[in-house]
Amino acid sequence: MEKSALGRRNFLKTLTAVGAAGLPIASAIGSRSVFAADAPPMIAYDPTAKFDLNVTEVDMRKNVAGRMLKARIYQPKGPGPFPVVMDLHGGAWNAKDRTAEEPMDRAIAGSGVLVVAIDMTWAKEAPYPACVQDANYGVRWVKSKAATWNGNPSKFGIYGSSSGGHVAELLAMRPYDLRYGAIPLDGASPTIDAKIDYAAMRSPISDPLARYENPENLKSPGMVKNTSTFFNPWEAIHESNPQEILGRGETIYLTPFLIMGGALDNNVLPAIQKKFVASYRAADGPCEFQIFEGSEHEWVATPSPQTTRAQNMVKAFIALQMLKS
Repeated sequence: MEKSALGRRNFLKTLTAVGAAGLPIASAIGSRSVFAADAPPMIAYDPTAKFDLNVTEVDMRKNVAGRMLKARIYQPKGPGPFPVVMDLHGGAWNAKDRTAEEPMDRAIAGSGVLVVAIDMTWAKEAPYPACVQDANYGVRWVKSKAATWNGNPSKFGIYGSSSGGHVAELLAMRPYDLRYGAIPLDGASPTIDAKIDYAAMRSPISDPLARYENPENLKSPGMVKNTSTFFNPWEAIHESNPQEILGRGETIYLTPFLIMGGALDNNVLPAIQKKFVASYRAADGPCEFQIFEGSEHEWVATPSPQTTRAQNMVKAFIALQMLKS
Protein backbone atom coordinates (compact mmCIF):
# COMPACT_ATOMS: atom_id res chain seq x y z
CA MET A 1 0.00 0.00 0.00
CA GLU A 2 1.30 3.46 -0.87
CA LYS A 3 2.47 5.56 2.08
CA SER A 4 0.00 8.33 1.26
CA ALA A 5 -2.95 5.90 1.30
CA LEU A 6 -1.73 4.31 4.51
CA GLY A 7 -1.32 7.76 6.04
CA ARG A 8 -4.86 8.73 5.09
CA ARG A 9 -6.26 5.52 6.52
CA ASN A 10 -4.40 5.93 9.83
CA PHE A 11 -5.39 9.59 10.00
CA LEU A 12 -9.08 8.84 9.55
CA LYS A 13 -8.92 5.95 12.00
CA THR A 14 -7.33 8.21 14.59
CA LEU A 15 -9.95 10.92 14.05
CA THR A 16 -12.66 8.31 14.62
CA ALA A 17 -11.09 7.33 17.94
CA VAL A 18 -10.68 10.96 18.97
CA GLY A 19 -14.32 11.73 18.21
CA ALA A 20 -15.51 8.60 20.04
CA ALA A 21 -13.69 9.79 23.18
CA GLY A 22 -15.59 13.05 23.15
CA LEU A 23 -12.70 15.31 22.12
CA PRO A 24 -13.05 17.88 19.30
CA ILE A 25 -11.37 16.93 16.05
CA ALA A 26 -11.57 20.32 14.31
CA SER A 27 -8.32 21.48 15.91
CA ALA A 28 -6.49 18.44 14.57
CA ILE A 29 -7.75 18.99 11.03
CA GLY A 30 -7.02 22.71 11.11
CA SER A 31 -3.59 22.44 12.71
CA ARG A 32 -1.79 20.83 9.78
CA SER A 33 -2.01 20.67 6.03
CA VAL A 34 -3.11 17.04 5.91
CA PHE A 35 -1.21 14.95 3.34
CA ALA A 36 0.59 18.01 1.97
CA ALA A 37 4.01 17.20 0.58
CA ASP A 38 5.75 19.56 2.96
CA ALA A 39 3.82 18.48 6.08
CA PRO A 40 6.04 17.17 8.87
CA PRO A 41 5.80 13.40 9.36
CA MET A 42 3.46 12.18 12.07
CA ILE A 43 4.57 9.79 14.76
CA ALA A 44 2.61 6.64 14.01
CA TYR A 45 0.00 6.15 16.71
CA ASP A 46 -3.37 4.42 16.71
CA PRO A 47 -5.11 4.84 20.08
CA THR A 48 -7.17 1.70 19.46
CA ALA A 49 -4.11 -0.52 18.90
CA LYS A 50 -3.15 -3.34 21.28
CA PHE A 51 0.43 -4.16 22.23
CA ASP A 52 2.02 -6.54 24.69
CA LEU A 53 4.42 -4.82 27.09
CA ASN A 54 7.89 -5.31 28.44
CA VAL A 55 8.01 -3.72 31.91
CA THR A 56 11.38 -2.96 33.49
CA GLU A 57 12.81 -0.70 36.17
CA VAL A 58 16.01 1.34 36.22
CA ASP A 59 17.72 3.81 38.55
CA MET A 60 17.26 7.47 37.64
CA ARG A 61 19.20 9.45 40.28
CA LYS A 62 19.69 9.82 44.02
CA ASN A 63 17.80 12.70 45.57
CA VAL A 64 18.98 15.10 48.26
CA ALA A 65 17.93 12.65 50.97
CA GLY A 66 20.04 9.90 49.44
CA ARG A 67 17.04 7.87 48.20
CA MET A 68 17.43 6.34 44.77
CA LEU A 69 14.68 7.61 42.52
CA LYS A 70 13.70 4.90 40.09
CA ALA A 71 11.80 4.77 36.82
CA ARG A 72 9.40 2.09 35.63
CA ILE A 73 9.42 1.65 31.86
CA TYR A 74 6.38 0.33 30.01
CA GLN A 75 7.73 -0.52 26.56
CA PRO A 76 5.39 -1.78 23.83
CA LYS A 77 6.60 -4.85 21.97
CA GLY A 78 6.62 -3.74 18.36
CA PRO A 79 8.65 -2.02 15.66
CA GLY A 80 8.12 1.55 16.87
CA PRO A 81 9.49 4.05 17.49
CA PHE A 82 6.64 4.96 19.83
CA PRO A 83 5.39 8.29 21.21
CA VAL A 84 6.72 9.06 24.69
CA VAL A 85 4.80 9.95 27.86
CA MET A 86 6.28 10.46 31.33
CA ASP A 87 4.05 9.74 34.34
CA LEU A 88 4.14 11.91 37.49
CA HIS A 89 2.52 10.27 40.51
CA GLY A 90 0.28 11.89 43.10
CA GLY A 91 0.34 11.46 46.87
CA ALA A 92 -0.12 15.02 48.18
CA TRP A 93 3.60 15.68 47.53
CA ASN A 94 4.40 13.35 50.45
CA ALA A 95 3.70 9.77 49.40
CA LYS A 96 3.40 7.22 46.57
CA ASP A 97 5.87 6.42 43.83
CA ARG A 98 6.27 5.33 40.22
CA THR A 99 3.82 2.43 40.70
CA ALA A 100 0.85 4.57 41.79
CA GLU A 101 -0.76 4.95 38.36
CA GLU A 102 0.00 1.51 36.97
CA PRO A 103 -3.51 0.87 35.55
CA MET A 104 -3.43 4.08 33.52
CA ASP A 105 0.22 3.61 32.56
CA ARG A 106 -0.47 0.10 31.27
CA ALA A 107 -3.52 1.25 29.35
CA ILE A 108 -1.62 4.07 27.63
CA ALA A 109 1.44 1.94 26.89
CA GLY A 110 -0.69 -0.92 25.62
CA SER A 111 -1.96 1.29 22.81
CA GLY A 112 1.57 1.87 21.54
CA VAL A 113 3.17 4.54 23.75
CA LEU A 114 6.46 4.35 25.59
CA VAL A 115 5.46 5.27 29.16
CA VAL A 116 8.11 6.06 31.78
CA ALA A 117 6.84 6.54 35.35
CA ILE A 118 9.32 8.22 37.67
CA ASP A 119 9.74 8.63 41.40
CA MET A 120 9.87 12.14 42.84
CA THR A 121 11.21 13.56 46.09
CA TRP A 122 8.69 13.62 48.95
CA ALA A 123 8.16 16.86 50.85
CA LYS A 124 9.40 15.22 54.06
CA GLU A 125 12.73 14.79 52.25
CA ALA A 126 12.80 18.29 50.76
CA PRO A 127 10.06 20.88 50.17
CA TYR A 128 9.11 22.69 46.96
CA PRO A 129 10.69 22.92 44.42
CA ALA A 130 12.53 19.60 44.90
CA CYS A 131 9.93 17.37 43.22
CA VAL A 132 9.54 19.84 40.35
CA GLN A 133 13.31 19.69 39.89
CA ASP A 134 13.07 15.88 39.77
CA ALA A 135 10.38 16.12 37.11
CA ASN A 136 12.35 18.68 35.06
CA TYR A 137 15.38 16.40 35.25
CA GLY A 138 13.14 13.45 34.40
CA VAL A 139 11.94 15.05 31.17
CA ARG A 140 15.50 15.65 30.04
CA TRP A 141 16.64 12.21 31.20
CA VAL A 142 13.79 10.39 29.43
CA LYS A 143 14.39 12.37 26.25
CA SER A 144 18.04 11.34 26.34
CA LYS A 145 17.16 7.65 26.88
CA ALA A 146 13.99 7.28 24.83
CA ALA A 147 15.64 5.96 21.66
CA THR A 148 17.19 3.08 23.62
CA TRP A 149 13.65 2.08 24.68
CA ASN A 150 12.29 2.42 21.13
CA GLY A 151 10.68 5.79 21.78
CA ASN A 152 10.49 8.97 19.72
CA PRO A 153 10.55 11.97 22.11
CA SER A 154 10.03 14.62 19.41
CA LYS A 155 6.53 15.13 20.88
CA PHE A 156 6.85 14.66 24.60
CA GLY A 157 3.83 14.22 26.83
CA ILE A 158 3.11 14.11 30.55
CA TYR A 159 0.45 12.24 32.46
CA GLY A 160 0.06 13.70 35.96
CA SER A 161 -2.24 12.76 38.84
CA SER A 162 -3.34 15.01 41.71
CA SER A 163 -0.14 16.58 43.11
CA GLY A 164 1.63 15.13 40.07
CA GLY A 165 -0.78 17.22 38.00
CA HIS A 166 0.32 20.30 39.95
CA VAL A 167 3.93 19.47 39.07
CA ALA A 168 2.95 18.84 35.44
CA GLU A 169 1.33 22.27 35.15
CA LEU A 170 4.42 23.98 36.58
CA LEU A 171 6.64 22.05 34.15
CA ALA A 172 4.42 23.00 31.23
CA MET A 173 4.16 26.67 32.17
CA ARG A 174 7.81 27.15 33.14
CA PRO A 175 9.96 24.70 31.14
CA TYR A 176 13.04 26.92 31.27
CA ASP A 177 12.81 28.05 34.89
CA LEU A 178 16.37 28.01 36.21
CA ARG A 179 15.29 26.77 39.63
CA TYR A 180 13.45 23.81 38.18
CA GLY A 181 16.34 22.96 35.85
CA ALA A 182 18.99 23.20 38.56
CA ILE A 183 19.95 19.49 38.43
CA PRO A 184 22.44 18.92 35.60
CA LEU A 185 22.09 15.93 33.28
CA ASP A 186 25.63 14.68 32.87
CA GLY A 187 26.74 13.86 29.35
CA ALA A 188 23.51 15.01 27.73
CA SER A 189 23.36 17.07 24.58
CA PRO A 190 22.86 20.79 25.33
CA THR A 191 19.93 20.71 22.90
CA ILE A 192 17.89 18.51 25.28
CA ASP A 193 15.53 20.69 27.27
CA ALA A 194 12.58 20.20 29.62
CA LYS A 195 9.89 21.57 27.34
CA ILE A 196 6.87 19.32 26.99
CA ASP A 197 4.31 19.28 24.19
CA TYR A 198 1.16 18.35 26.11
CA ALA A 199 -0.09 17.21 29.50
CA ALA A 200 -3.02 14.97 30.40
CA MET A 201 -4.03 15.18 34.05
CA ARG A 202 -6.39 13.47 36.48
CA SER A 203 -7.59 15.61 39.41
CA PRO A 204 -4.68 18.09 39.22
CA ILE A 205 -4.12 20.47 42.12
CA SER A 206 -4.29 23.57 39.93
CA ASP A 207 -4.93 25.86 42.90
CA PRO A 208 -3.12 24.53 46.00
CA LEU A 209 -4.40 27.34 48.22
CA ALA A 210 -8.05 26.77 47.31
CA ARG A 211 -7.55 23.06 47.77
CA TYR A 212 -5.98 23.64 51.20
CA GLU A 213 -8.81 25.96 52.24
CA ASN A 214 -11.46 23.41 51.22
CA PRO A 215 -13.28 22.73 54.52
CA GLU A 216 -13.12 18.98 53.93
CA ASN A 217 -9.33 19.14 53.69
CA LEU A 218 -8.98 21.46 56.69
CA LYS A 219 -10.69 18.79 58.80
CA SER A 220 -7.90 16.37 57.87
CA PRO A 221 -4.73 16.85 59.98
CA GLY A 222 -2.76 14.76 57.51
CA MET A 223 -3.77 16.91 54.57
CA VAL A 224 -2.91 20.10 56.45
CA LYS A 225 0.50 18.71 57.39
CA ASN A 226 1.22 17.49 53.86
CA THR A 227 0.53 20.95 52.46
CA SER A 228 2.52 22.89 55.06
CA THR A 229 5.45 20.48 54.75
CA PHE A 230 5.60 20.94 50.99
CA PHE A 231 5.10 24.70 50.88
CA ASN A 232 7.90 25.66 53.24
CA PRO A 233 8.19 28.60 53.55
CA TRP A 234 4.41 29.00 53.33
CA GLU A 235 4.67 31.87 50.83
CA ALA A 236 5.69 29.31 48.22
CA ILE A 237 2.04 28.28 47.97
CA HIS A 238 1.44 31.54 46.09
CA GLU A 239 4.60 31.55 43.95
CA SER A 240 3.98 27.98 42.74
CA ASN A 241 0.20 28.22 42.35
CA PRO A 242 -0.85 27.71 38.69
CA GLN A 243 -4.12 29.58 39.24
CA GLU A 244 -2.28 32.56 40.74
CA ILE A 245 0.40 32.40 38.04
CA LEU A 246 -2.36 33.02 35.52
CA GLY A 247 -3.88 35.72 37.70
CA ARG A 248 -0.56 37.56 37.88
CA GLY A 249 -0.26 37.54 34.11
CA GLU A 250 3.14 35.88 34.11
CA THR A 251 4.70 35.05 30.77
CA ILE A 252 4.21 31.30 30.43
CA TYR A 253 4.11 28.56 27.83
CA LEU A 254 0.53 27.68 26.91
CA THR A 255 0.87 23.94 26.56
CA PRO A 256 -2.18 21.89 25.49
CA PHE A 257 -3.88 20.39 28.54
CA LEU A 258 -6.43 17.66 29.17
CA ILE A 259 -7.94 17.97 32.66
CA MET A 260 -10.22 15.24 34.01
CA GLY A 261 -12.01 15.63 37.34
CA GLY A 262 -14.47 13.63 39.37
CA ALA A 263 -17.92 15.09 40.06
CA LEU A 264 -17.73 13.66 43.59
CA ASP A 265 -14.17 14.79 44.28
CA ASN A 266 -14.17 16.45 47.71
CA ASN A 267 -10.37 16.73 47.66
CA VAL A 268 -10.01 18.94 44.59
CA LEU A 269 -13.49 20.35 44.07
CA PRO A 270 -14.92 20.50 40.52
CA ALA A 271 -15.42 24.24 41.01
CA ILE A 272 -11.65 24.65 41.48
CA GLN A 273 -10.98 22.75 38.26
CA LYS A 274 -13.57 24.76 36.33
CA LYS A 275 -12.10 28.06 37.50
CA PHE A 276 -8.59 27.07 36.42
CA VAL A 277 -9.79 25.84 33.03
CA ALA A 278 -11.64 29.12 32.44
CA SER A 279 -8.54 31.13 33.39
CA TYR A 280 -6.25 29.02 31.20
CA ARG A 281 -8.57 29.34 28.23
CA ALA A 282 -8.89 33.10 28.83
CA ALA A 283 -5.10 33.28 28.48
CA ASP A 284 -5.46 31.47 25.12
CA GLY A 285 -4.27 28.18 26.57
CA PRO A 286 -5.72 25.11 24.80
CA CYS A 287 -7.49 23.00 27.40
CA GLU A 288 -9.87 20.06 27.07
CA PHE A 289 -11.93 19.52 30.22
CA GLN A 290 -14.12 16.65 31.34
CA ILE A 291 -15.97 15.99 34.60
CA PHE A 292 -16.71 12.33 35.30
CA GLU A 293 -20.06 11.77 36.96
CA GLY A 294 -20.17 9.52 40.01
CA SER A 295 -16.37 9.67 40.35
CA GLU A 296 -14.23 10.64 43.32
CA HIS A 297 -10.65 11.89 43.51
CA GLU A 298 -8.86 8.66 42.51
CA TRP A 299 -11.51 6.92 40.44
CA VAL A 300 -9.06 5.68 37.79
CA ALA A 301 -7.38 3.35 40.31
CA THR A 302 -10.37 0.97 40.22
CA PRO A 303 -11.75 -0.82 37.15
CA SER A 304 -15.07 0.70 36.06
CA PRO A 305 -16.75 2.11 32.96
CA GLN A 306 -15.61 5.60 34.00
CA THR A 307 -12.01 4.37 34.37
CA THR A 308 -12.13 2.89 30.89
CA ARG A 309 -13.61 6.13 29.59
CA ALA A 310 -10.77 8.11 31.19
CA GLN A 311 -8.15 5.79 29.70
CA ASN A 312 -9.68 6.12 26.24
CA MET A 313 -9.88 9.88 26.62
CA VAL A 314 -6.18 10.14 27.47
CA LYS A 315 -5.26 7.95 24.50
CA ALA A 316 -7.46 10.03 22.19
CA PHE A 317 -5.86 13.22 23.52
CA ILE A 318 -2.39 11.81 22.78
CA ALA A 319 -3.57 10.92 19.28
CA LEU A 320 -4.83 14.45 18.81
CA GLN A 321 -1.38 15.82 19.71
CA MET A 322 0.34 13.43 17.28
CA LEU A 323 -1.81 14.86 14.46
CA LYS A 324 -0.76 18.42 15.15
CA SER A 325 2.14 19.97 13.27
